[in-house]
Amino acid sequence: MNRRRFLTLSGVGVVGAVAGCSSEGDSAESVDSHPAAADLDAQPRRGELGGHVILAFEDPSCPTCRRFHEDTLPDIRKNIVDAGKGAYVVRTYPVIYPWGEPATQALESTFARDSEAYWSLFDHYFAEQSSFDPDNVLDRTATFLTEETAVDGEAVARDARERTHDDAVQADIQAAEDAGLGETTPIILLFEDGEFVTKVNGSVSYDLIAEALGERDG
Repeated sequence: MNRRRFLTLSGVGVVGAVAGCSSEGDSAESVDSHPAAADLDAQPRRGELGGHVILAFEDPSCPTCRRFHEDTLPDIRKNIVDAGKGAYVVRTYPVIYPWGEPATQALESTFARDSEAYWSLFDHYFAEQSSFDPDNVLDRTATFLTEETAVDGEAVARDARERTHDDAVQADIQAAEDAGLGETTPIILLFEDGEFVTKVNGSVSYDLIAEALGERDG
């Protein structure tokens, strides 16, 4: 990262350490060694690993995560993922409202069956966020999956109630804890060509992400 870009990021209040920005040439932590990125290849993602990585810890019950999906993710998809420059990777992190935990169990169960159905359900949780609560989330999940995807919604709801895929849920939570990420979601870790740049959280714009990843240089 060059000095101009580092100063720009500092000026907009990026949270977390910016690696590789000092004149002494501090080495950056790579995506292969960062605790938040443990078992990265097994996580839901759009795009291919090997370039930039936008690693997002998100809670389906989090209103700020919903705004990130509405306002920022489309530009990530267009300018990073679809352009072949990197990957957007999700780790679910249920720390906001109580219905987020069973929803996360359902997401992991869905991902184990069908990755495209996972993304459909993830989008559905944000689109209909205000309609969910701990009492109805799994019934509504089952209905959505059965009507809108090829996945057996009742089987997913049963898995979620029985916490069949809790190992995957706990692995995401453990990765966040190991990295000391806190609980202000969304938490976005940015890796420029595999090297850690910074962590940002809360309201995150695409302009900030593009600046951090060197996509606005020139």
